[in-house]
Amino acid sequence: MLATSHVSLSSVTDPVEARRVHVADSLSGLACAEVREATRAVDLGSGAGFPGLPLALELPECRFTLIDSVGRKVEFMGRAISALGLENAEALKVRSEAMATAGGRESFDLVTARAVAPLPALAELASPLLEDGGHLVAWKGEPEPDSEEIIAANRDRLAMELRQRVAVVPFEGSRERHLYVLVKAGPTPDGLPRRPGMARKRPLGGDGSSARSSSANK
Repeated sequence: MLATSHVSLSSVTDPVEARRVHVADSLSGLACAEVREATRAVDLGSGAGFPGLPLALELPECRFTLIDSVGRKVEFMGRAISALGLENAEALKVRSEAMATAGGRESFDLVTARAVAPLPALAELASPLLEDGGHLVAWKGEPEPDSEEIIAANRDRLAMELRQRVAVVPFEGSRERHLYVLVKAGPTPDGLPRRPGMARKRPLGGDGSSARSSSANK
């Protein structure tokens, strides 16, 4: 379906290569118990459905909600869900901030995100969607020490803490990648979510709130 879609979803559409680059990489999330044991998950910026769709196939007891703000991508995911016969997945055209101000607030135990946004932005977007003790698992290429500092410095603003960084090799010949696992530590702070787009436009750490900025101001 990805290879024949008229919608531009990925530069990798060869089925053999896509199984490695998209499917195997998505399934590398199973290295985390936080993914394997989830029961209610939301996948941010799902695009063509990665990692949400492969994980939904592997974890039939978990209910996956795949969200994206681009209608044509959501339509593709809906067709894929129907073709796969997935009963534990749905695709919605909605921004995470809007979902968090409505029925999705603090109602998930897992948020996943692959190639969506910088880690601090993901932590901010995930926090109001997660119940206390829920987890964000973010697929990243290289370690992001600056992002780790920003999240630690803004712990009270996010109610999110870094739990671990898991190194994975999704398929033979792949370079090592990293899964960041963050935990929701307490109720959602006042002020979250911010207005749609603010997590990217005015990211934490870009306004003097990061550890690095704090040190520079001393």
